[in-house]
Amino acid sequence: MESKNRVPHIILLYWVIKIASTTLGETGADMFSMTFNLGYGATILIFMSLFLVFLAVKLFIPGYNPFAYWLTFTASAIAGTAVSDFIDRTLGLGYAWGSLVLVAALIAVLAVWYRKDKSIDVDFIASPSSEIFYWAAFLIANTLGTAAGDFLADNLGLGFVKSAAVLSGLLLLIVLLHFSTRISGTFLFWIAFVLTRPFGATFGDVLTKPAAKGGLNLGTVGSSLFFCFVLILAVAQETKLENRRKRL
Repeated sequence: MESKNRVPHIILLYWVIKIASTTLGETGADMFSMTFNLGYGATILIFMSLFLVFLAVKLFIPGYNPFAYWLTFTASAIAGTAVSDFIDRTLGLGYAWGSLVLVAALIAVLAVWYRKDKSIDVDFIASPSSEIFYWAAFLIANTLGTAAGDFLADNLGLGFVKSAAVLSGLLLLIVLLHFSTRISGTFLFWIAFVLTRPFGATFGDVLTKPAAKGGLNLGTVGSSLFFCFVLILAVAQETKLENRRKRL
């Protein structure tokens, strides 16, 4: 029996949903930890628990289910943002050291995954055991992206808008490298995956932060609801495409 792929196809729609989800991760984590005053610890506990529950359901379902996948991903994005803020602010490591620790953790997970499967390709994941490595790497990469985005905006003094411009330029460069060179697509994917996280986070900050800090002051609740709506529409479109693939 042919093994079923458990993860989505990496097409333009994937990146649209991913950026919407990571932006929601930023605004959602800030909404729970600061607007609702739950703090980083409680926010981490809530969304790490949701991530593990959604992941357990996702692992139980055969093949790829878009809603199960993106629920798991969004929970990891919100949990990752809260974990990053906890590492950087509560533990006092700062954005630079926090980013270095997370880079080391991501490389370690990818190395162990490669040693087991001889691949870290994200286009086709057939077994639940491989998918666990996949999600562990995603959780760390989401956390790393938050820390890296804050490092650009705060430590380097670029602010939210300039950081978004820098990240946009880097992502455009990756797209050009993908289509014009023979650089490993898997390598470029992981670079783009990490960079789209601070891109989404920075965009979220632009929407939520006060004007004095370079933001639009739209608030975490309204911004989170908006990106929930965008995410639902995009995942519904992804579900249609997936159903169409299954009929072919």
